[in-house]
Amino acid sequence: MKKSFWKKLILGQAGKKFSAWQIELTSRCPLRCRMCNKEDYKNFPASDMSLDHFQKLLPYLRDVESVVLEGWGESLLHKNLIECIRLAKKEGPRVGFVTSGKGLNEAYISELIQAQVDFIGFSLAGATPETHNAIRVNSNLQELLRHIQTFQEIKARNRRTHPRFHIVCLLLKENILEAPSLIRLAKDLGIDEVVLINLIHVTNAWQEQQKVFAGKSMEGFARILKEAEAKAREWKINLRRPSLSLGEVAVCAENPLSNLYISTEGEVSPCVYLNPPLPSPYKRIFQGTEFQLEKVQFGNLFRQPLEQVWNEARYVEFRNAWEQRKKRVQDLAASLLTRDNIRRDERDSLPNAPSPCQTCYKRLGV
Repeated sequence: MKKSFWKKLILGQAGKKFSAWQIELTSRCPLRCRMCNKEDYKNFPASDMSLDHFQKLLPYLRDVESVVLEGWGESLLHKNLIECIRLAKKEGPRVGFVTSGKGLNEAYISELIQAQVDFIGFSLAGATPETHNAIRVNSNLQELLRHIQTFQEIKARNRRTHPRFHIVCLLLKENILEAPSLIRLAKDLGIDEVVLINLIHVTNAWQEQQKVFAGKSMEGFARILKEAEAKAREWKINLRRPSLSLGEVAVCAENPLSNLYISTEGEVSPCVYLNPPLPSPYKRIFQGTEFQLEKVQFGNLFRQPLEQVWNEARYVEFRNAWEQRKKRVQDLAASLLTRDNIRRDERDSLPNAPSPCQTCYKRLGV
């Protein structure tokens, strides 16, 4: 998968109003990943989006560049995943999802290929079974790798180029040493894209300790990632890695100006981090301080038309806050063309992000 793919996925293309919609088909998941927010909620709510409800979203997908059929659960568990892929693709967007691979078998793999799903991301927590299995509890790395190999074999047998694959790995202190080995693993699997991400939603002391950014060990971790980058260049793997340094960004990587998230219940939110399937208020630890946050929902597409939801006053105000930050950065960039330098206080004086985003590391560019 090339960089142009990710640019299109996040930023979209001219002529499409929305870059990406993330649609949660199910909040059920057989794993107990240690970095997941469900770790502190043993009775994690479990629900599925009905096919009838999913079909209510279809007319809107004509104006969406990419559809990611995934949220807080494992999409492979949804009984209508194949049909949802086919229905969504008829409306024109690229369609895919990220998965643990749990529930795959040869027949299911063949169905996914026949449905012409465009992209699949496989979630790994390390390059060795010992590391991966200890972090992604109830997952088995060797089993997952066999599924990926089966995918590649069936694609080759049927002369298919899609789905395109990428590996997704959430970086932790317990697995970052394996980042260079993950690049080699991708090469061996015939996957040319690796996406490394940071732990954003922190809910307990273990997760707080596992963050790899903005800590005393950051310099050493940066060297490890540089080694991974060197291997990626050598083996022609496209590596996307996060920053390890905190710093205000104009618009966070979730791009709430043209992306949105829809829960299994049809609730519309700017991103998954603002509407987890948890009791409200829910806990988040940000820079060592615990916060109790209310879920952010701006309407429901099962009961309201998209235009009404998108133009809801609170939603407009939310997006305007990011628009003001974006404009400030654009103004500074234009100023730099006519001045020798920009003072630090000018560079750091971005308008405030929306209140719900004040405790999110995405605002700080990691």
